[in-house]
Amino acid sequence: MIRLLQGDEACAEGAIAAGCRFFAGYPITPATEIAEVMARRLPQVGGVFIQMEDEIASIAAVIGASVGGAKAMTATSGPGFSLMQENIGYAVMAEIPCVIVDVQRLGPSTGRPTRPSQGDVMQARWGTHGDHPIIALCPSSVQEAFDLTIRAFNLAEQYRTPVILLMDEVVGHMREGVDLPDYDTVERVERGQTLVPPEWYKPFENVPTNIPPLIPFGEGYRYHITGLHHDERGYPTERVEEIEPWLERIFGKIQQGLSEILLYDAEGVEDADVLVVAYGITARSARHAVRHARQHGRRVGLLRLKTLWPFPEEVVVEAAARVDRVIVPELNMGQIALEVERVVGREKVRRITRATGELIQPSEILAIIEEWDAV
Repeated sequence: MIRLLQGDEACAEGAIAAGCRFFAGYPITPATEIAEVMARRLPQVGGVFIQMEDEIASIAAVIGASVGGAKAMTATSGPGFSLMQENIGYAVMAEIPCVIVDVQRLGPSTGRPTRPSQGDVMQARWGTHGDHPIIALCPSSVQEAFDLTIRAFNLAEQYRTPVILLMDEVVGHMREGVDLPDYDTVERVERGQTLVPPEWYKPFENVPTNIPPLIPFGEGYRYHITGLHHDERGYPTERVEEIEPWLERIFGKIQQGLSEILLYDAEGVEDADVLVVAYGITARSARHAVRHARQHGRRVGLLRLKTLWPFPEEVVVEAAARVDRVIVPELNMGQIALEVERVVGREKVRRITRATGELIQPSEILAIIEEWDAV
């Protein structure tokens, strides 16, 4: 069924389709429509919506609901995302699956709430303190807002981790046709179970898969959850021989799942001598520029990233190995460009940056392509 939806609406519908049954949030432009839809839709499917007093309480409630067995989500924008960082770190430490949607707007501070930005990319990766892995997905269309929300929930459950969906104001507010499936047919990843009796259960056990099952509170399994480094039963520890295996395990489970986690589209990359690496709303301008350039005989390719974190290093290196130049357009001062430069070399990369709330136009990308052709 094709429905005309706003990006925020599609995100909310994707959450419902994925099995989300708990939402806690606080209104904030340009993410408020997600909460509005969830407030209406969750009671219809037996779920719970709560408007919290602030974003700190919102992510705390989401963590609690997830520990209780519910698939849970919150949605916010830049200032609220900043407030959530400490509890996102708690969810990483306790390996609690949940989805955090950040509909990016221009900042810092209050900035321009109704203007687009891609300025939270590095915050999604390093916003909470300490060394940790994270998964962050980024849609470029309203259809992908639906599809990637489902993927975010499935990855959160499969890898027992918080997952961030980095939308932006334009994707969040524009309307496009979305092909909505029968929600009963949507593939959903559910939590693993354990065969051991409650007295043997270790919620943070160093199992071969690196992903021990998380049994919800209230089902007869008593265990401890803390933001401190902990042993396999969840109790605080200072012992390096217990901390180090945990650290290796939480990084290892993401590393071993890269084939499922890393999502991207490649267009015209095989014969390209110029590569454009883009994501989110900026990828739409990039795609238009690349197609126009190819129509005029220029060998230009597009690598569109749908997974930003973990950064798809090998994918970018392989695509860039065959080209002379790499262009990275983004609505910030060069956050993903830093990663591209790190893996392919700074001398090969040309940035197109903007942090004023205005979109990068295809003509600007074409101008750089033509500038290099003239060299």
